[in-house]
Amino acid sequence: MLSDAKLRAAKPRANAYKLTDSNRLYLLVTPSGGKLWRWSYQYGGKQKTMALGAYPVVSLLEARERRDDARAILSQGKDPVIAKKLLIHENLAAAQNTFERIARKWHDVTKAQWARVHADDVLRSLERDVFPALGPLPVSEISAPLVLDVLRTIEDRGALETAKRVRQRISAAFVYAIAQGFAQHDPSERLGVVLKPLRKGRQPAITDLAELQRMLNAAEEDHARPITRLALRFIALTAVRPNEIRGARWIEFEDLDGRNPLWRIPASRMKGGQDRKEEIGGDHLVPLAHQSVAVLSAIWPLTGTGPLVFPSSRHAHHPMSENAIGYLLNRAGYHGRHVPHGFRAAFSTIMNEWAEQHGKEHDRKIIDLMLAHVPKEKVESAYNRAAYLPRRRELAQIWADMLTVHLPPPTVLLERPARDMGAYSRRRIPDPVPGDFRFPLLTR
Repeated sequence: MLSDAKLRAAKPRANAYKLTDSNRLYLLVTPSGGKLWRWSYQYGGKQKTMALGAYPVVSLLEARERRDDARAILSQGKDPVIAKKLLIHENLAAAQNTFERIARKWHDVTKAQWARVHADDVLRSLERDVFPALGPLPVSEISAPLVLDVLRTIEDRGALETAKRVRQRISAAFVYAIAQGFAQHDPSERLGVVLKPLRKGRQPAITDLAELQRMLNAAEEDHARPITRLALRFIALTAVRPNEIRGARWIEFEDLDGRNPLWRIPASRMKGGQDRKEEIGGDHLVPLAHQSVAVLSAIWPLTGTGPLVFPSSRHAHHPMSENAIGYLLNRAGYHGRHVPHGFRAAFSTIMNEWAEQHGKEHDRKIIDLMLAHVPKEKVESAYNRAAYLPRRRELAQIWADMLTVHLPPPTVLLERPARDMGAYSRRRIPDPVPGDFRFPLLTR
């Protein structure tokens, strides 16, 4: 048996020699004075040697521990030398497979199914909120507490919806890593239950752009009256309240053939008390993107001879059922996940995040104005409801471009299978050309 005294006393000789310990462990002393730990063993009928380090960097006690570890591997029928090489390779691969590298690979593979704007937003959220903390770490070594720290940081700035979406994106990257053999588990999988809940009383709403697009596609393909499908598209584009859609009258629309189409919803039809409904200059102004005008041009041949844009199937002078759009969403499989009123939350969340990402903090109050929200420090009668109209028009177009990138033209919705259409016949209408369509009964 060796001791530290024997090891220190060992001097180099003309030829290398061995100082043996128990269980085939020995110290090889070289002519140059090197003292190298070696362990000899048999594997596959062959005599082999394993290097365990150099003395005194590796002490006698550590050399024996390494020998015992190697013996344990050998007892499993594995070659300890090969197992060591595989471990080194695995560690090197783990160091190279950082979370950022894996997440970018996942994004590259997945982005083809998304709109370009959404794909850019996903990557930007990872670059802003995740990569600084988790990006350099090997994906196999990231724990749930590390991920939770990242999500708590997002929550601390009040972005609860963003925290939930970022967790979903982190989880998707880990699923990709597991499938590729770079990780064994997803540490973010169960963190959704410990994130801060959204404000109670909120209407169910999908606030992820890609999922919102999928929902609209699914709902618009379901059997429904064309008027219901077009009403769904219109409420998604304008983010007004459902009752404001139901009561929309053709006479409320201005300049539909011009450069600045506008929906002027009378104060009397807006949510609020009697003072709000009688407010002078209290009309809610909704600048219309060209996609919104396209919806109106598609429905005009069906309802343009009557007062209401979206009338009942039975009576042209009665608004459509208050449940029609909601039932369409339910039939498409979104019961309890999204309601017609939820488009307002979707617009607010997605556009506020867009404003934050693009350094447009000033747009936050404009987005509130577009939703007919009055700042707490203002009173109804003192609020300028016509403010920032050019910027509101720009934001309405940005929202419409993001929302409809994968949606068909509104005229396609007239041709899809329909339920009973009541008094309205289905007609094939050519795709509208912006600035060229005419609404002959609308005079200003």
